[in-house]
Amino acid sequence: MSASSRKIVAIFILFAIMLGWIVSAATIGSQMTEAPGWLQLLFYVLAGVVWVLPMRFVFRWMNSAPDSER
Repeated sequence: MSASSRKIVAIFILFAIMLGWIVSAATIGSQMTEAPGWLQLLFYVLAGVVWVLPMRFVFRWMNSAPDSER
C-alpha cells in the first residue's frame, strides 16, 4: 500500500478510535456523578491521556515503509 493510501486509511481509523473513545468516556463519566471527587479526577485524567496508546500503533503503521520497499 502506498504512503498516501496509508494516510487516508489511517485518518478513518483514527477518527473511529477517537469517536469510540469520546463516546465511551462521556458515557462512563456521566455515570460517575455520585463518585468521590478524587475518583472522578483520576478517571478524567486517565481518559484524557490514555487515548494516545492505541493511536500510536496506527501512526507507526501509517509512517512505515510501503510493502514494496521491505
